[in-house]
Amino acid sequence: MKRILTVIAVVAASVSAAAAEDVAAGATAFKKCVSCHDVGPTAKNKVGPVLNGLDGRKSGSIAGYSYSDANKNSGITWDEANFLDYIKDPKAKVPGTKMVFAGIKTEAEAKNLWAYLKQYDAEGKTK
Repeated sequence: MKRILTVIAVVAASVSAAAAEDVAAGATAFKKCVSCHDVGPTAKNKVGPVLNGLDGRKSGSIAGYSYSDANKNSGITWDEANFLDYIKDPKAKVPGTKMVFAGIKTEAEAKNLWAYLKQYDAEGKTK
């Protein structure tokens, strides 16, 4: 029984470490976004909108940011699947978007970026 509990503890620690690595890798990936977007408790709209609280948010809904009609009318509610599809080629996902970004082509990097962004609630606090 003690051996089983030890194995469970090791597996849990490994899963936790992997999740932390994903967020850390996502923070590195976010460096590609930081010139236009902001996250965290002091985040402000820049060339692009604040990305706090992105998970579950409707596209085009941050107050004070001037979105393209394409983004406001896209019908997207951000979740991992929509984000991964969008971030690889924003203009293909939302034709007419103002976002000028070549995209993140590798799924692993995009998933890490999503893990990083998803950790921020609407007020910019980490969950």
